[in-house]
Amino acid sequence: MHQFGELEAAIMDRLWALGKPALVREVVDGLRPDRPPAYTTVMTVMENLYHKGWLERERDGRAWRYMPTRSRSGYTAALMQEALETNPDRRTALAHFVLQLSPRDAALLQQALDSARPRPEPGEA
Repeated sequence: MHQFGELEAAIMDRLWALGKPALVREVVDGLRPDRPPAYTTVMTVMENLYHKGWLERERDGRAWRYMPTRSRSGYTAALMQEALETNPDRRTALAHFVLQLSPRDAALLQQALDSARPRPEPGEA
């Protein structure tokens, strides 16, 4: 797993924002309106993302429609997991992470933890 390069990230952001399979032209048209990258450059990067497993595609006439294989949240979670795996002292790394959270993010994390925690069956203590 790797963090995306600048153009890869822009392409993935555009595809996640669209929320549907998109042609290369639709992606290009949404990138940097002041100075969009060349169509062929975007096409090559999308092809690379497809071969890396980040995009899937389906035929649309002579063109391809591309869509992400993971959600933005799934990508973020995988990056966080990868970063955590670089430290053998997970407890300390997690503690540092939690201490840097804003109160709002800490509350969101607590909600996620609460929903992930198994609920006791009725009659169990």
